[in-house]
Amino acid sequence: MTANTSTYAAAAYTNGYEFSEGSGYQLPCYPFAAPPELLEGRVGRCAVAIVGGGLAGLTLACALAREGIAAVLLDEDDTVGVKGASSRGICYTQKSLEIFQRLGIYERIAAKGVQWSTGRTFRGDEEVYGFDLQRQPGFELSVQPPFINLQQFYIEGFLVERIAELGHVDLRWSQRVTGFQQRDDGALLEVETPAGSYRLLAENVVDATGSRSPLRQWAGARMTGHRSDDRWCIADIRFADPPPLERHTWVEAPFNEGRAVWQHLMGDGVWRIDYQMAPDADPREISREDVVRERLARQFGAEREVEVMWVGPWMYRSECIDAMVHGRLFFIGDAAKVVSPFGARGGNTGIADADNLAWKLAAVLRGQAPRALLNTFHDERHEAARENLCVSDRTARFMRAPAGPERVFRDAVLALARNYPFARAFVNTGRMAVANRYTRSPACGAGGGVSVQNVALRRGDGSACVLNDLVPRGGPQVLLLCLFGVGSEAALELAQRLAPYPVHCISAVDRPPGQIIDAEHSLRRACLLPPGPAWALLRPDSYLAAAGTWPHDDPLAAVRSSLCLDAPETTP
Repeated sequence: MTANTSTYAAAAYTNGYEFSEGSGYQLPCYPFAAPPELLEGRVGRCAVAIVGGGLAGLTLACALAREGIAAVLLDEDDTVGVKGASSRGICYTQKSLEIFQRLGIYERIAAKGVQWSTGRTFRGDEEVYGFDLQRQPGFELSVQPPFINLQQFYIEGFLVERIAELGHVDLRWSQRVTGFQQRDDGALLEVETPAGSYRLLAENVVDATGSRSPLRQWAGARMTGHRSDDRWCIADIRFADPPPLERHTWVEAPFNEGRAVWQHLMGDGVWRIDYQMAPDADPREISREDVVRERLARQFGAEREVEVMWVGPWMYRSECIDAMVHGRLFFIGDAAKVVSPFGARGGNTGIADADNLAWKLAAVLRGQAPRALLNTFHDERHEAARENLCVSDRTARFMRAPAGPERVFRDAVLALARNYPFARAFVNTGRMAVANRYTRSPACGAGGGVSVQNVALRRGDGSACVLNDLVPRGGPQVLLLCLFGVGSEAALELAQRLAPYPVHCISAVDRPPGQIIDAEHSLRRACLLPPGPAWALLRPDSYLAAAGTWPHDDPLAAVRSSLCLDAPETTP
């Protein structure tokens, strides 16, 4: 396992609420401030109101702040994370880390968390196989690692810090939305605070309130899916003598009555152990500390000293909303879909939802694109949600295969996987989350819909850069055109035709200043481009809007399509 051992011993970044010995996690407390609407007795107005200050809501707020878009975020609590609860989400994918690098908090995350790319899978006492994501297609080109493990409240805290640094977004703590009404001129929110209630009229409202969203009911949105009877128990623990820094998965753990177990290291030297329980297990019984300690003793030995940080049972359900856009209301994160935790496809998809919606809201609010562009948020992220639900549900069935053909198949796969590489592809302990591909969006033309990794590049003057440094941020430069092997005259002509969108010539060899050097052809490979003169049109979320060969395909047409500039006018 690749681990950030230097930060495992002592984090290089501090934010005032690190883990302290013997006291558990001390979450920050953000003060309530009476908003001007309440002080002045008037109805407030804003372009974007974000309801919910969790992972998805704060990511969206930070992305809008980076774009210079004013917004209001309303959260009913006064802290990040959940008071008295566990560390919740812990695994952050390469795509999420690339997004956080753009937002300016990646270095904080890398300093505090644990990087990993390898894992080992066991059946009983025997290792079935190991893997290294860094060597697999889709992970190997980015400057960010495949995964970093870190407690979710740290990520949320870093986002709060960054929003304060960027400005533009009004974070309103201890303010609960109690009513919602769609109107022709916006969506009216009723907000309750410790000092009284007020109303806020927003041009756009984003629901990031999580799986128990009240806004879904107020908007008449439907969720379809099912609840699983699969029961688990989480134990967040610290060791006086830690085990090897590796991610382990047991399909049939001998120390857990033949049921599954996950073992992950997080920040602060805290380990997350997930134990699969019997379907009829009593949640209160399985999460008693003495019962958990017996389970830990069977796994690690009774002599190993263990500090239990937090224990809690969980079940999951798989649900997806009918439409992620309802008039002026947008659903992101767990408000839009609830995904089982297998393969880290929960919180990471909420981060991607926010990243997708942020640049589109910014483009529409600046008048650079029609509101029709906002409908593509549903086209793209609903497709991603359905795919993630399908993939994670398959994992759930493999981890607790029902009697019959599925159990026979699973047992055969596990028996063969140790000695036969072909069988390892069928072992499904969680298909680790990757950036989803968009195949149904009108904003993605030929060759588009692919997430482009944050590859390392070099400027013509010799200075280092990454793709994220080139991706447009704010202002009129919504899209980026990268040219590969296109002559200087043609490049100049394209730059004039596409103005004000930036055009970069990408070369594998040194060129005069102004060129971008891709000596290893990493960007071309990340864009899935064939040899020869070609172009790639990138969006602010580092997705390909379209790609083509030169001079056969016209990038100007792709620009109009990707921004829905020729789409019919839509009503809110």
